[in-house]
Amino acid sequence: MLGRVNHIAIAVPDLGVATTTYRDTLGARVSQAQALPEHGVTVVFVELPNTKVELLEPLGPDSPIAAFLEKNPSGGMHHICYEVDDIIAVRDKLKAVGARVLGDGTPKTGAHGKPVLFLHPKDFNGTLVELEQV
Repeated sequence: MLGRVNHIAIAVPDLGVATTTYRDTLGARVSQAQALPEHGVTVVFVELPNTKVELLEPLGPDSPIAAFLEKNPSGGMHHICYEVDDIIAVRDKLKAVGARVLGDGTPKTGAHGKPVLFLHPKDFNGTLVELEQV
């Protein structure tokens, strides 16, 4: 059911500072910032040979990332994203075994322009899981 790890997301209080750290200190290639109003975040992707790291900054005070940063002011790991072939089939299978899909269960368009869903962290060992159809 699960494919590759697409990315690991880290919530950050200052996207510019985090971008500089990854680009200038660690020597990574970092994408341009992209606002995603539907998700309440601005993101950049640190592009690695085997996956990506997504840096998330809140896009306004109502962002879920703002609430995360209130509890974790320095930032921290927010979620892990796995690739799936058929997001609807995976959603239906997970719901059938009792896993909770966040929101209304309808995939939204993610940062890569592909359908995504999030799964409740209490069902996955305390980790927020994102599924992205590839």
